[in-house]
Amino acid sequence: MKHDYDVAVIGLGPAGMAVSIMASEMGLRVCGIEANKLGGECMNVGCIPSKALLRSAKARHMTTKFPQYGLAAAAPPAVTDPFPRIHDHIKYINDQKTASMFAKVDLMHQQGKASFVDPHTLSVGGKQITAKRIFICAGTRPALPPIEGMEEVKPLTNETMFNVESVPDSLLVVGSGAIACEMAQAFSRLGGKVTMVMRGDGLLWREDPEACELLSETFAAEGVEIRTNRTMTRIERANGQVTLHTKEDGPITAAEVLSATGRRMDFGPMNLDAAGVKHSDSGIAVNGYLQTNRKHIYAVGDCNGYAQLSHAAMHQGMLALMNAMMFWPMKQNYQKYVVPWTVFTEPQVSHVGPRESDLKERGVRYETVVVRHEDYGAAIAENLGRGFVKVHVSPGGRIHAATVIGEGSGEMINEWALAIQQRIPMYRIMLLQHSFPTMSFLNKRASESWMMNRMKSERVKKMARFFYRL
Repeated sequence: MKHDYDVAVIGLGPAGMAVSIMASEMGLRVCGIEANKLGGECMNVGCIPSKALLRSAKARHMTTKFPQYGLAAAAPPAVTDPFPRIHDHIKYINDQKTASMFAKVDLMHQQGKASFVDPHTLSVGGKQITAKRIFICAGTRPALPPIEGMEEVKPLTNETMFNVESVPDSLLVVGSGAIACEMAQAFSRLGGKVTMVMRGDGLLWREDPEACELLSETFAAEGVEIRTNRTMTRIERANGQVTLHTKEDGPITAAEVLSATGRRMDFGPMNLDAAGVKHSDSGIAVNGYLQTNRKHIYAVGDCNGYAQLSHAAMHQGMLALMNAMMFWPMKQNYQKYVVPWTVFTEPQVSHVGPRESDLKERGVRYETVVVRHEDYGAAIAENLGRGFVKVHVSPGGRIHAATVIGEGSGEMINEWALAIQQRIPMYRIMLLQHSFPTMSFLNKRASESWMMNRMKSERVKKMARFFYRL
């Protein structure tokens, strides 16, 4: 059967862009379908604008005070509204950069949402197309917490927080994850009084305890109030204020509330059942090659529930397209690739590999190597504050996981990701020359520290003395 297209892509966020642009460059006939804005959530209401907001907040913060160093400005600068500038930059990126990348793609842009008619046919805005292979690259939506009245108060989410007219005088942040932490610090540094309320034990509470404690101390020093282990019963909006009720504190009032408590799938309009694609509330089921139970239909990125990160979505898009063109021995299992992540607070928190608690549960033998900013001359001289590189390593030098917190951690973590994925042992990190005095030199310091621990063995010392005398 001849189809209208070789490839149809539903959703043109990070995953869909990777599939459609690569496929079109390879000479395939590609139809890209996007009901909203090109670039998806990441470009328009996620990664990119949030980092721009954090940058604006840091600029203002740099002229106010640094309690940990005892430095202070005479008075904080007036709050300026960063949102128009962010909107202008996003519009420029979309109009001048993103759109041009789809020059070889047949776009069905803002013509409606795609819906399956049968396993090879899609309906978009009353028009039907067929494709040999279909890539579902749908993202996710913010999941509101089960608090009475939350839907009615219409909280800010990552989809709406960049549309506020000005920085709220006070802000409640419900949540403790990456978005909650980043936006709490941003709005606080922009002049708002921020209170974070969460059900868990603290910020990023599932991650490295020492990193979480350092982040919490930084937030507290900057005036962000953190309320942990709270039972939130209901929320209401009245007289221009929102009030969150908790069993522990009673009412907590602020000008606005931001809900940042996770994501949810949004498959309803897609009519997956018409294609016979298996799915659940946790995502579309895929095999290691990102195929659904319908082998010509792939589910890539957030929609399969594996790793809801933009770079993971891009990577999966690349692998899925490669798998669609290759025979079995050359196909790539997406779960064999590590997924590093970074929370872009200050200090930044980055990690790759299993959590230390997971290593303990699995009975994995490891030792932990830690090197700190406080012991590194460049970090001291540049007044970068506290931070560290922490690596979990097997006795033989295999790297299991790494956590980096502090200046540049989002760049430094990639070296550890490569080492884990390629099984590069710790001593090879030590033997690699690192540019000095960069922060990534701490990665080398960690490997040197690991090697020095080997020298504590009497057997190794005897061997060293023997070979030295030769």
